[in-house]
Amino acid sequence: MPYACIDIGSNTTRLLVADVEDGQLRELMAQRAFTKIGRSLGKKGKIPRKKMDETAEVVSRQARLARELGANEIVIVATAAIRDAPNRGDLTALLEERAGEEVKVLSGKEEARLSFVGATKTLGAPVEGQVSVVDVGGGSTEIVVGTVAGGAEWSESFRIGSGFLADAYLGSDPPSVAELHAVRQHVAGVFEGLDVPPSVRGVAVGGSATSLRRLVGAVLEHETLERAVRLLSTTSCEDLAARFELDPERVRVLPAGILVLEEISDRMGMPLQIGKGGLREGVILECIGDGSAVGQGS
Repeated sequence: MPYACIDIGSNTTRLLVADVEDGQLRELMAQRAFTKIGRSLGKKGKIPRKKMDETAEVVSRQARLARELGANEIVIVATAAIRDAPNRGDLTALLEERAGEEVKVLSGKEEARLSFVGATKTLGAPVEGQVSVVDVGGGSTEIVVGTVAGGAEWSESFRIGSGFLADAYLGSDPPSVAELHAVRQHVAGVFEGLDVPPSVRGVAVGGSATSLRRLVGAVLEHETLERAVRLLSTTSCEDLAARFELDPERVRVLPAGILVLEEISDRMGMPLQIGKGGLREGVILECIGDGSAVGQGS
């Protein structure tokens, strides 16, 4: 039986519909819309009514697509921009009315745990020892350490993401040296003193990591990330989007996402392998094991 997850993030709203066989996911449909909730927030962090209506239309359409593919269980989760908005209740009520499904607003800790499940359960080959998962989203970044068998054991959530940083600092196309320097300084300040428990493998998930696979391959280390920054700082969004078959909006925020991944990778002292799964996969896998676990601690 197909299961579906709709993930409402700060920059994108994503749908995943998948079958599960012997604990392995088989993707039936994946869809993404750039709803840009984080960029729309007012001075007090409120989500404008127009943006609520736009997002509700996207979510209701994605829920309808999931049902057409046979998904009887659809889990809708919301992350950073929504959980911090003072009027998040207005948005979740509208989404539930339009989509006909409950919306679970995840805490940073719960988002981290579910991303870890999705990343580690889709690695393919077994991994012995501790695994670190780095999830850079549009409005927040989660770092989680644990084992494949035992799950997450340590996690931290940071209110920093690719969309937030791009909106704050990257006004040029392509971004200038001064703008990228400002992002580096901000990121370094956020992660100053970061002490992540040691692990045998690092895995990167989220939109920035997925997009980077097309630019530099499956492994992110300092030199490959710097090469990506140089490319993004010398080529326009439209040209890069066409060349690598990426959405221009993803290209716009990608330099900021790269600099977050680079800072964390450097502080951990290890490269990051781009993962095949993340939050949405984790939500679906937990639906099968114990649906009540999704949303606890929100």
